[in-house]
Amino acid sequence: MKRHLVPTLAAAAALALLTACGGGGSSDQAGDGPQTLKVALWNYATTPEFKAIIDGFQQTHPDIKVEPVDILADDYAEKVTTMLAGGDSTDVLTMKNVIDYSRFGTRGQLVPLTDEAKKLDATKYSGLDAYDLDGKYFALPYRQDFWVLYYNKTLLKQAGVPESKLQNLTWQGYAELAKSLTKGDGGSKVYGAYQHTWRSVVEATAAAQTGGDLLGGDYGFFKDQYQLTLDLQKNGALMPWATASSQKVTYNTMFSTGKAALMPMGTWYASTLLADTKSGKTKVEWGVAPLPQRAADGKVTTFGSPTAFAVNKNSKHTEAAKTFVEWASSEAGATAVAKAGVTPSLQDQKILDAYFALPGVPNDAIAKKAFKPDQVVLEMPVGDKSADVDQILTEEHELIMTGEKSLDDGLAEMSKRVKNEVG
Repeated sequence: MKRHLVPTLAAAAALALLTACGGGGSSDQAGDGPQTLKVALWNYATTPEFKAIIDGFQQTHPDIKVEPVDILADDYAEKVTTMLAGGDSTDVLTMKNVIDYSRFGTRGQLVPLTDEAKKLDATKYSGLDAYDLDGKYFALPYRQDFWVLYYNKTLLKQAGVPESKLQNLTWQGYAELAKSLTKGDGGSKVYGAYQHTWRSVVEATAAAQTGGDLLGGDYGFFKDQYQLTLDLQKNGALMPWATASSQKVTYNTMFSTGKAALMPMGTWYASTLLADTKSGKTKVEWGVAPLPQRAADGKVTTFGSPTAFAVNKNSKHTEAAKTFVEWASSEAGATAVAKAGVTPSLQDQKILDAYFALPGVPNDAIAKKAFKPDQVVLEMPVGDKSADVDQILTEEHELIMTGEKSLDDGLAEMSKRVKNEVG
């Protein structure tokens, strides 16, 4: 979810990265044997839907072998950018976020999939419209993540807080609850809440729930959410941003070890909790509630981002690659994704039932409301300015959260920089 601008790399570095990724171009298959598709993805061993999709696809397409090209998540955008610039022919590319997708699509580095996209029922595919580039599509979504509120059932019970209190929680209610759940100090301290260092925790939430424009250059709509977060940090109910950043604290560690009672986070985290609970890595009894709202009117607005597969323009197995991409976005692919504990782009009751049938998935009324929000706003709008604006907002977010700039000065500087540097 955290994004950054991709630096320009020297040719020698590009070649080194291509070698590390197993790139450099695939060749046509010899004889009548199965075709081999290379699929660029990240953290294969710990990202369960990749194996689920690949295994499911190969069961129904035995004539096509799929070979993962595994890349570290933090390096993914940079390495794929380098691969494409160097003419690499890895067939299928996972679009980790829409900002990178927009860049690759507008550069002509992806195979058009407009005809394939138009076959999909747009009313059932959450996130499909994010891949519309002036009426053309270059990727099909298979996954749609959005933000919810994870909570530690045991810590709430110990504090005498009924879980029903989270059903229609406002941000003010969340702040009060976080303060009341905070206890201890030093190494034994339990924070009432943990908010990760990504700017989207504050800014994308504010944009989604106020209707604010992240690309517009006027950021007064951030103020309420920042004030709430800074107050919680000052009160001690949140780990200081500077501490979390300098010590590279992971949100999984904070929640799965019982160091935080509440945590706004994306739906992707559920699959990690399911796997860690099954393996015995965590004993935390957890639940999921809707993301807190500005008003307790029963409506849930959250933000998120889809994930998609695209076909490399340099692929030597274009038709087979298209077949893979289409299958991943189909009902069969969505079912495989749901059974891996991940929320698919295709969302209907049958798919939701498959998800909630998984052992360990919370399936109470609060969780079901959380996983069926009324509106999911795109985390960052797609456009030619998105990456530059994202960088500026990220830099100013850090200065605000560390106290190097006052909130008013930081918001003013965001607006000034976006208007002057991006236009």
